[in-house]
Amino acid sequence: MVTSPPRLESARFAVAVVGAGAAGLGLALSLAEAGIATALVGRHAPVADGRTVALLDGSVRFLKALGAWDAIAPHAAPLAELHIVDDTGSLFRPPPARFVATEIGLDAFGWNVESARLVESLRGRTRTAPNLTLFESDAETVRPGEAASDLVLADGRRLAARLVAGADGARSRLRQAAGIRTRDWSYPQAAITTILAHERPHRDVSTEFHTRQGPFTLVPLPGGHRSSLVWVMAEAQAARLAALDDAALARSVEDRARAMLGAMRIDGPRGCVPMRGMSLPSPVAPRLALIGEAAHVFPPIGAQGLNLGLRDAAALRDAVVAAAADGRDPGSHAALAGFARGRTRDARLRTGAVDALNRSLLADLLPVDALRGLGLVAMTHIGPLRRLVMREGVLPRWGAPSLMR
Repeated sequence: MVTSPPRLESARFAVAVVGAGAAGLGLALSLAEAGIATALVGRHAPVADGRTVALLDGSVRFLKALGAWDAIAPHAAPLAELHIVDDTGSLFRPPPARFVATEIGLDAFGWNVESARLVESLRGRTRTAPNLTLFESDAETVRPGEAASDLVLADGRRLAARLVAGADGARSRLRQAAGIRTRDWSYPQAAITTILAHERPHRDVSTEFHTRQGPFTLVPLPGGHRSSLVWVMAEAQAARLAALDDAALARSVEDRARAMLGAMRIDGPRGCVPMRGMSLPSPVAPRLALIGEAAHVFPPIGAQGLNLGLRDAAALRDAVVAAAADGRDPGSHAALAGFARGRTRDARLRTGAVDALNRSLLADLLPVDALRGLGLVAMTHIGPLRRLVMREGVLPRWGAPSLMR
């Protein structure tokens, strides 16, 4: 059973996870299940903005290992196929590309679920997890020491941990307190997000239109006649569409989708997300490891964001468990060095791929269009290349965390 927060002046833990989003919750659960004395610090505040997450196969394996998947699965839809349609109007426009999960031995590339439901399901699991103490408060200050870091919470309580895991989001206070410099950039775009009901069945197919303003993506939700929308476009157009009423927005989406799913209506909350990016030279500092959007931010394209964050969590769990097995300090540089190298490499590769795709759509240059088109044609017609790209998109071949294999 989950323990109540100690009333002592300063409670001590092996790891304190700061941040109650999906990545932080997954890390806290995985450490607690491994017998690591863990604190989870953060208020439960899910945002209803119509966003969903396509949990790729490795992430689903991670959630199954935590015993959390059974509560999530009834609310998730399989992504059995991915269709990519070039709608840029380019002279080098390739034919639509089709990727099928069964070709790489999977029933689905992943499963799409509403973000708020995922967080609520994980949060419910933490309430009964062994070796896990919940602190429903924000972390105000953190001070790394020789043997542990001291945290002071907003409600005045204190705790000490040999390692602090920062899962406190893109504006991470822990990252700022550690003096870790970031490289930040923005795009002249925003993404409209919502949930749609539609006349025709989606048949477990995710469709992505590549437009000159960015990707327009429809991702299946349970029931066959509901999908989530991520529509990336110029900021001014996003502001205009965000101001429309539900009926007018639904008509705009239906037109953009070429009526492929028939008549549409808005069937959930809506959001408008600015497009920005952020990277770090390293996700570690003295007695601190950063995961999720505290360590990397990039546009909601290609279902990579949260899946990368969950890989961070699973990889940090492996590093802490290995240190505990060897009797080493989990907050030491030696214990975190492998985690830092692996996560930096993975984040850079994914960030670079998403950034390159997005900028290639905005470029409107014939050589760039030609390269992008040739890439899609090659993946369509060269089986080994197509399968390699599909496998790497689902989970990196090298260095996958143990709970995701």
